[in-house]
Amino acid sequence: MRAVKIKNGTFGLSDAPDPAADGDHVVVRIRAAGLNAADLQQARGAYPAPPGWPDDIPGLEIAGVVEQPAGTGWAAGDRVMAVVGGGAHAERIAVPASLLLPIPDSVDDVRAAGFPEAFSTAWDGLVEQAGVRPGDRVLVTGAAGGVGTAMLQVAALAGADVVASVRRPESHAAVQALVPDATVVTPDQEEENGPYDIVVELVGGKDCLRRVRWLKPYGRILVIGVGAGEEASLRLFDLMRVRGRVLGSTIRARSTVEKAVLATRLREWLLGALAAGRLTVPVDSVYPLEQAPEAYVRLGSPGKLGKIVLRME
Repeated sequence: MRAVKIKNGTFGLSDAPDPAADGDHVVVRIRAAGLNAADLQQARGAYPAPPGWPDDIPGLEIAGVVEQPAGTGWAAGDRVMAVVGGGAHAERIAVPASLLLPIPDSVDDVRAAGFPEAFSTAWDGLVEQAGVRPGDRVLVTGAAGGVGTAMLQVAALAGADVVASVRRPESHAAVQALVPDATVVTPDQEEENGPYDIVVELVGGKDCLRRVRWLKPYGRILVIGVGAGEEASLRLFDLMRVRGRVLGSTIRARSTVEKAVLATRLREWLLGALAAGRLTVPVDSVYPLEQAPEAYVRLGSPGKLGKIVLRME
C-alpha cells in the first residue's frame, strides 16, 4: 500500500506493508484522513506515536470502509471512522474494533475524516475535564482551526455562552455561521468580553496564562494547543485569587481502553447531532494522497478555517 512516511523531519510518499486483521483488530481501507498539529510535532520528533502504532506514518483520524472484520461485530463494507494512535495517512490501517464509530449516512467521507480527533478532543476537554455547564461563559482561542471549530460547537451544544477568538477578521463571518449565537472577537478584545468560566487555550505561547486574570471564581483554563510555544509563565496569586484551575489534555497517548470509552461517549452524545446537521466539520482544503507534502505545508500555514484532509480515493 501507499503511505506518507516521515524521514529526517520531512513527509514523503512511500510503500508500506499491508496490515492484517489480528485478534480484536479490524482492517479499514481508508478513504480520507484528517491532518492535525500533532503530525507536525511528530515530524519534529516532539510527539512520537504511542506503543503499538506506526512511528513513521503520521495521522490520527480516519474515515473509510471495513475490509477485514475478523469476527468483531463489524461487517465488510461498513463505513467507519476512528481516532487512532498513528498510521492514518496511508491506504489501509489495522484498528482495534472498540475504537470504531459508524459514519452517519448524511456525512461524507471528507467530513467524517475530520470529526473523530477534533470532536473527541472537544468533548473530553470541555465536558470530561472542564465540566462545562449550561450558562457557562467559554472563551475559545484559535477558534478558526479544526479543534477550535469543534470546541465552539460542543460548548454551544452544552448550553454555554460562547466567545470565539479569531485573529483574522476575514474569517469572522464563517466562524459566526457555525455558532450564530457566539460572540466573535479578535485576540485584543478577549479581556473586555470576560470574565469567563472556562478559557480553552489552543494557541499556547509564553503569555497565554495571563488569561487567568479573566476567570470568574472557580474558573478553569483548559490547555489543548501549544503551537505558539510550550512554555508559559503564570502569576500564581492570580490563580489563587480566583480559586482557579489549569487543566491539560491530550488524546493520543491514552490506552486503547480509555480511547474506547471516549468513542462510546461520542456515539452516545455527539453522533446524533452530527447526523442531524447540528454539528458540522468545516473543511479548509482537501488534497489527494499524492499531494501530502503540500497538505502539510497548508497545515502549518496561517489563515486556515477548519480541517485539512487527505483523500485516498
